[in-house]
Amino acid sequence: MLLRRPFWYLRHGQTDWNAQNLSQGRTDIPLNATGREQAVKAGASLSQYWRDGAAPISQIVSSPLTRAHDTAMAAQQAITASSGVTLPLSTDRDLEEVCFGVMEGEPMGDWYDPWIAGEFTPEGCETFEGLKTRAAGAVNHALEQGGIPLIVAHGALFRALRAAMSLPINVRLANAVPLYCDPTDNGWVLTAYE
Repeated sequence: MLLRRPFWYLRHGQTDWNAQNLSQGRTDIPLNATGREQAVKAGASLSQYWRDGAAPISQIVSSPLTRAHDTAMAAQQAITASSGVTLPLSTDRDLEEVCFGVMEGEPMGDWYDPWIAGEFTPEGCETFEGLKTRAAGAVNHALEQGGIPLIVAHGALFRALRAAMSLPINVRLANAVPLYCDPTDNGWVLTAYE
């Protein structure tokens, strides 16, 4: 389902709702001050990778939601400042976070694990299986453009990608920590760059 090609993944920086452990979904919550700092730090980390001469990032593809897009722009600006290269930055609506329906703005609770397992879908919520199909399709589209893309998106969306990689699903991804996703002969290897 997911093309076996390497890519970078970056979850957006922190928002006030992240700090309060509220489910955001499609609600367009902006980065808070901590999240803006995290986005700049992530960009600096990625620019170091660029300078080290490893396979450089070819493009940045972001969710259009503000928290992800602002994180993507911070990464783009840091790479430009470090290398003089301005990477193309585009958005893909299929990278938007899952719609949590009636659970948006509510605490993350005991409904979340059954939703991942496909045992319960809140009213108005996208199914986890639907999210997995959409997320893998969006990453595949970026991979088909050639090179190694940086995908900037969301936490639940990355859980869906973990499912597509046949990795343990319910693992929380830290805000704004670049993650290199490498399809080795022994399965996907995820390496965080802090």
